[in-house]
Amino acid sequence: MPTSRVAIAILAAGHGARFGGGKLLAPLAGKPLIRHAVDAALASGVGPVSVVVSEGDADLASALPSEVEVISNPHASEGIASSLRAALASLEPRGELGAVCIGLGDQPLVGAEAYRRLAAAHVGGADLAVATYQDQPRNPVLLGRAHWREALTLTGDSGARRLFGQHAVARVACDDTGDPSDVDTRDDLWEIERRSILARPSA
Repeated sequence: MPTSRVAIAILAAGHGARFGGGKLLAPLAGKPLIRHAVDAALASGVGPVSVVVSEGDADLASALPSEVEVISNPHASEGIASSLRAALASLEPRGELGAVCIGLGDQPLVGAEAYRRLAAAHVGGADLAVATYQDQPRNPVLLGRAHWREALTLTGDSGARRLFGQHAVARVACDDTGDPSDVDTRDDLWEIERRSILARPSA
């Protein structure tokens, strides 16, 4: 049964083309969009927490709290798999880490408890796990170290869930922990504010 530490990596190197640029720094409830995802990860007590940013994105890196490790992805234009690879390459030398939870920087309503539940699933024996909402798999997801080498072969916009069709996956119900809505466009951001659902469960 795994007893090693679980890390969190927030993928935040996308260009946000549909948003028109600057997505992760757009204000939401008084702070940059990216901070909602990162603050939830930090509040979970799971960690260390790292954030993958596009190489040279000093503005985004400077908006992150000092508690997180910033990982630079020089291949961000190749798709989300490149950010996953950057995260795993950075974490791999840390032998005390047995798994990593992968979250996305444009999902501001994912709650801290989702990360806790995935980490608990790993302690309970799961090597792959996914948060579900209304029984639908969303984010975050958990990758045990045994699958990191395979994940490093992913390319393009194939994220970690591409592995799930090939291995047993623990489904972790997270309906009461938050909301996996993502922000692709400015309308999405306005809709999240309009719904006033930022009052997700506290840490």
